[in-house]
Amino acid sequence: MDTKVWMYLVYLAVSVGLTIWVARSLSRNGQVFLEEVFSDERLARAVNSLLVVGFYLLNLGYVTVAMKHDDPVLSTSQAMEELSLKIGLVLLVLGALHFFNVFALGRYRRNRLRQLATHPPVAPIGRLPVQTGPHGPYPVAPHPAGPHPTTPQPGGGPAGPPPTR
Repeated sequence: MDTKVWMYLVYLAVSVGLTIWVARSLSRNGQVFLEEVFSDERLARAVNSLLVVGFYLLNLGYVTVAMKHDDPVLSTSQAMEELSLKIGLVLLVLGALHFFNVFALGRYRRNRLRQLATHPPVAPIGRLPVQTGPHGPYPVAPHPAGPHPTTPQPGGGPAGPPPTR
């Protein structure tokens, strides 16, 4: 067998092995997360099973499509470089699929918890009093917190900027 065939065999063995290992690990460890997301163990098991099947289909489909290499492989070092590129891409696809699943399930969980909430996220502080003034029942603007600039201050002249010298 030539170097290219060996490269294909190693690529398939490593990629399929990684896919199976990651799928089992995510399925086993993600079960608790899915039970929290869906708050129903039976539904969580069903979704977990469907996610594993979809994971296998997407990743193994990518592995088989990416296996083709048009250029001739003349040396072992060239085969190793191409193999590392192909396996690296498989790992990136695995990571992207995992990130997408966690992101989508996290959003679903947040929306479900928001719908189940019985109280508003921020408690109301109170109501503003409505004062009736000479122009009807419209809110009256409050007076400034500090003294009016022309109001005399205790112990001296009018308030305002200090005199300049």
